[in-house]
Amino acid sequence: MPDEHRSPYQYALIRVVPRVERGETMNVGVILLCRPHRFLAARIELDAGRLASFAPDLDLAMVRPHLDAIERVAAGDHTAGPIAMLGPAERFHWLVSPASTIIQPSPVHTGLTDDPANELEHLLTTLVR
Repeated sequence: MPDEHRSPYQYALIRVVPRVERGETMNVGVILLCRPHRFLAARIELDAGRLASFAPDLDLAMVRPHLDAIERVAAGDHTAGPIAMLGPAERFHWLVSPASTIIQPSPVHTGLTDDPANELEHLLTTLVR
């Protein structure tokens, strides 16, 4: 039986993949879209020390601007370029599109929530921190 008080949402993890050929990943953030609440947000929490121990040769100065751009695009920040001007669903689907780069989204997952901001925080705590 559907839960009338909760709304469906979609989310994806943001992962750093230092060596794509090895397939090893480190979760560094979450993007969450809840259409009924008109909510789209990305939260990135890069633990630089943990990433340095995981990938000592990775240049963090190269990675951080791309992670910041994910948060800005999700927020619809007009300084983040034309993708940030799209609607929330289009921005979400653009941000979670598969890529063969150092920064990659996970597959999209779903859930139900009555508070998307709180759900984003919960996912960040349980899957990234």
